[in-house]
Amino acid sequence: MNNHDQGVDVAREHEHEDEYNIKYFKENGFVRKECKKCGSGFWTRDRDRDTCGDAPCEIYSFIGAPLFKEHSPEEIRESFLSFFELRNHTRLKRYPVVARWRDDIYLNIASIANFQPLITSGSVPPPANPLVISQPCIRLEDLHSIGKSGRHLTMFEMMGHHAFNKRGEKEIYWKNETVQYCDEFLKQLGVAEEGITYKEAPWVGGGNAGPCLEVIAGGLELATLVFMDLEAVHHRSNSNNNSNGDTFIGGQWYRKMETYIVDTGYGLERFVWASKGTPTVYDAIFPEVIEELLGSVGMEHPKERYYNELIEIARLSGVMNKREIARKLQLSDDFFDNFLEPLEAVYAVADHTRCLAFMLADGIVPSNAKEGYLARLVIRQALRMLKLLQCDMPLEELVALHIKMLRKSFPELAESVDMINEMLALEKRRYEETLSKGERLIRQMVMERKGISIDTLINLYDTYGIPPEFTREVASRIQDTNANVNVTVDINIPEDFYSRVARMHGEAKRQEEDMALMSLKERTKSIPKTRQLYYDEPESTVFSATVLDYFDKFIVLDRTLFYPEGGGQPADTGIIRLDTGTGNELKVVDVRDVEGVILHEVDTDTDAIGIERGKQVSGSIDYRRRMAHTRHHSATHIVIWAARKVLGRHVWQAGAQKGELRSRLDITHFKRISDAEKREIEKLANEMVMRDEDISASFMDRNEAERRYGFRIYQGGVPPGKELRIVRIGADEDVQACAGTHCSKTGEVGPIKILRTERIQDGIERLWYSAGEAAVMEIQARDDLIKRSASVLRIPEDRLPETVERFFGEWKQLKKENERLRAEIAELHVSILKAKAQEIEGIGRRVIAEIIPDADVKELMRIASQLSTEGFVTLLLSRIDNRVAVVSTVPDTLDLDAAMIVKRVCHVLGGGGGGTAKMARGGGERIERMGDGIAAGLELVSEQLKEIRDHVSDNSGVRGNR
Repeated sequence: MNNHDQGVDVAREHEHEDEYNIKYFKENGFVRKECKKCGSGFWTRDRDRDTCGDAPCEIYSFIGAPLFKEHSPEEIRESFLSFFELRNHTRLKRYPVVARWRDDIYLNIASIANFQPLITSGSVPPPANPLVISQPCIRLEDLHSIGKSGRHLTMFEMMGHHAFNKRGEKEIYWKNETVQYCDEFLKQLGVAEEGITYKEAPWVGGGNAGPCLEVIAGGLELATLVFMDLEAVHHRSNSNNNSNGDTFIGGQWYRKMETYIVDTGYGLERFVWASKGTPTVYDAIFPEVIEELLGSVGMEHPKERYYNELIEIARLSGVMNKREIARKLQLSDDFFDNFLEPLEAVYAVADHTRCLAFMLADGIVPSNAKEGYLARLVIRQALRMLKLLQCDMPLEELVALHIKMLRKSFPELAESVDMINEMLALEKRRYEETLSKGERLIRQMVMERKGISIDTLINLYDTYGIPPEFTREVASRIQDTNANVNVTVDINIPEDFYSRVARMHGEAKRQEEDMALMSLKERTKSIPKTRQLYYDEPESTVFSATVLDYFDKFIVLDRTLFYPEGGGQPADTGIIRLDTGTGNELKVVDVRDVEGVILHEVDTDTDAIGIERGKQVSGSIDYRRRMAHTRHHSATHIVIWAARKVLGRHVWQAGAQKGELRSRLDITHFKRISDAEKREIEKLANEMVMRDEDISASFMDRNEAERRYGFRIYQGGVPPGKELRIVRIGADEDVQACAGTHCSKTGEVGPIKILRTERIQDGIERLWYSAGEAAVMEIQARDDLIKRSASVLRIPEDRLPETVERFFGEWKQLKKENERLRAEIAELHVSILKAKAQEIEGIGRRVIAEIIPDADVKELMRIASQLSTEGFVTLLLSRIDNRVAVVSTVPDTLDLDAAMIVKRVCHVLGGGGGGTAKMARGGGERIERMGDGIAAGLELVSEQLKEIRDHVSDNSGVRGNR
């Protein structure tokens, strides 16, 4: 397994051995060999070695025989970071596990992901060069292997040192120093020189590639050294044509990059494991959680039973599967069923709960979309495992235990414990509700007597949250009530089911540029960028400028006050005057920013108005509209600041749209915002306004902004470029990268009124609000509504709540009395209808088909349900306005189909209907044919009964032999 970039398996065409002819190898007694088992090239000091050292070519020899002195995770981390600091690397703090700075992935999957794509492409300089970091990462592609393989983890720390080189500039360092650092670090820890191998393995990932060395000792891959210097050649009509590429890997041509990067990944957990030699990585990393789980389910610790067998299985697990090992060791089924499989579930829960500690503390809100979907996937996997273990220990207690153990290294995790507890308790309730609702859906599928395919299982999980194991469990206990036997349905759950689901949701869907935007980019690429007066002179309303270009309905000026649409803020509108002397005016209806060139869209085709390049023009913006947008944009920053204060650090902007009269802000939150919380958010927001804090905006180096303020600056998305426009409120209460227009003081925003909240999707709350003059108008409108309501009721305004409450109570009493009377009328109908029951061959006088005047659908359903419980087949019709309502029920004791009866009747009435075999409803407009409809329904009942009698006659004796 490649812990640095899992899942990469590339063809190795055109591999050049000289990529690995590294000076350090030659000067330090290494020889190059080819593995007799896998054929890979590798470097070693042991001249007698004939295998690469990697599993499955060798066993895990370090298990039971540690490679060096025992180290804790904290000790390994500090040893690594300090080692590279002494070698002039700058230590960086960890990045979040949710990749807020990326628009292509949701989770942070590697230390290099912190610097992609802007830094690795050379667009932005690195925060330090060289640098060292220990980065918590999450990968869910091997979710099915967690707990079973002994080595896979959902969350792991990738210790990495990175150097960013540019061609034509002084080299920081490259292959030789990278190998030297690795070798020296391993020797410093105490790893035997002769046991270290460097396996050649070309690396491919994210459109880049390069030579790679996998660092192996004791059968375990400890690190990966990637020398990223290739980029994919795209848009090739013929993949065998290498006109722009010089290296062919995995069916793709690559060419040299302008940058070349040292990208290393050292697995912290693997180093700890190698120092302890335990059977699994889980035993080495979180033994306290494992002991807690074992105790809660009453299981013996592995050290007390089967420990030698477990050691042997672990040593051989990279070479053969567990069943083969068990046969070799002559282990019984009891070992697997009552020891190993429950132990694997314990390992998985311990792993998943550590992963959740980072996911939730770093601000992921479980939901059915994006990174929230992945968090919920892990939560539900952990809950499923706990149920399998029959463990009553709450998930939140296990997460809290991890946080307690991790708080010294990651104190920020402890700040979110209360929120995490509430979130996980809520997720458990939702999971249980999902299972309860899902059972009905599964039963319906199973009764169709079809096999449930893998695609259906994935759809059930993806759409409804129903795990495949639950589907299989429900299906196994469903009985055919007619045959009195269990229904048999094929349900094969692939071992990697949850890994497949994770892969489906692992990457963000990029929005492809439309053809119109691509055309505009091509058309404007040679035009100088426009000076943005809306930043330089935010108070100005008029300006003069020179025409640089024009085409279609677009005008490009050398400078402009017109703000282009962006960040949820609509574009300015106004006037461009071509000749102030003649008053030739053009209405500006839209404004766009195309990579720094501002396009003014006017209401007339520019070819028809005599505009000239180089000509002076003047412009004026609709300042009232601009200020309304400006106030609402500043209000958006204030409201999200207040929401994070009230609801928690997990709140993140998921979308926003500013308007003149009202705006909306979408935020991540795991439950509905209460009225009390809404009032508190509004109160805090207006307190910020009344404090009249400064609102400042300035351009700042991207790395400096991230270093100083963290990734909270990306609330509104991830802008490109080396510099960011940073908008700060007060003493950095709120800091965001934002290109919008803003007030200079919070007092200028005016009052903020939160109008309402709504749940727009799972995990996303939407707040509607108004600011400034628009807020005053909203408050006045609500005041008028109260006045009018009080006037209608002829009471003072302050008595409105108690009066409405009294009226509502009286209305409920009247409704209850009305329901009681309707129930009595229904009972009378039931008595009368039972006397009118018709006799049909096969069931006797058990069919009621009648027209009930003036009954609504609810009454028909009540009457039909009561008659059905007493064993009657019903077909009831009633005229409601200009339509006919139809209801049919069938008792459980009869194998008739109510839905077919309703459809037959409604066809006669010129309408339609449907339902289940036991209850159905519908309607039609042909009132004059109500009698014909009843006759048609009775005819179908007779037909269905005859078919049943004929079937029983033809299959006499079959049921008894089943």
